[in-house]
Amino acid sequence: MTKGKTKWKVFLEVVSTLQWVASFLFLGVACTLLMFYLMFTSLWPIPTLYFVWQVVDWHTPERGGRKTTFVRNWRVWEHLRDFFPIKLVKTAELNPNKNYVVGIHPHGIMCAGAFTCFSTESCGFKELFPGLTSNLVTLAGVFRLPLFREYAMFTGLLPVSKKSLTHLLTNKGKGNAVVIVIGGAAESLASAPGVNILVMRQRKGFVRVALEFGADLVPVYAFGENELFKQVVLSEGSLGRRLQELFKKIMGFAPCLFVGEHMGILPYRNPITTVVGSPISVAKHIKATEEEVDHFHKLYMEALSKLFHEHKMRTQLNETVLQL
Repeated sequence: MTKGKTKWKVFLEVVSTLQWVASFLFLGVACTLLMFYLMFTSLWPIPTLYFVWQVVDWHTPERGGRKTTFVRNWRVWEHLRDFFPIKLVKTAELNPNKNYVVGIHPHGIMCAGAFTCFSTESCGFKELFPGLTSNLVTLAGVFRLPLFREYAMFTGLLPVSKKSLTHLLTNKGKGNAVVIVIGGAAESLASAPGVNILVMRQRKGFVRVALEFGADLVPVYAFGENELFKQVVLSEGSLGRRLQELFKKIMGFAPCLFVGEHMGILPYRNPITTVVGSPISVAKHIKATEEEVDHFHKLYMEALSKLFHEHKMRTQLNETVLQL
């Protein structure tokens, strides 16, 4: 993947990717520890004022956040894109006069495809889908971490809470694409090269949201997402797996035992092709029945399976079986 690139370009890609990985793994904890440390120094007024501000600003993430074009257009995201590289592929038109609930699969270890394609401008989402605004939603706990919450909101990340989704699909007009990593933390525990296990059958909340607000459903598959890290996948029922599940239940995310290349945290240079499927038309049903939810959930799973099998050969990866 480095063929034809200058040493300087390769260096920039590595540094950009390392900063993204470090931010994903450590920045939230580091910001929290820093603010609490400063509370016990002569600089205590700074964190005190910030914490007061955070309380006053507590509900901003659920009201659309503070997305900034400046941060989403940082050159560092272009270098991150080129490291793998990551490509966004359009298969159908998305009407900007509608809203969409976009489900992206798989989670992988760090959602590289989801973040790069939908939370930065490096993959050309606006050019491919003019008139649409993408909003990637993630764990609500992220927005309780001091300082880190600001950074997350600047990239357009928002909490995957009912209030947040309601705001995006009702108070911001049309042309909104709410991107949800359906499998979540549970799916990350099954992430491994050559494996395509999705946590889908019992995940129906996103369908209920789409029905409640009349937002069309759009399946997306990020081919190559599971190829970025090797992971020790613990067997179901083992002590280690039970501890992972307990941690996930308490903290909201799963502690994956993964390794990459070089320093162990740098992802492997495997391409990611994020393919956006055709929309599934959804009429508004404020109080949808279980039968209606099951019907559209089935349609979504069928569309996702079709998308996977139609495009898996184009990616030149060993992805042949999809387990839903």
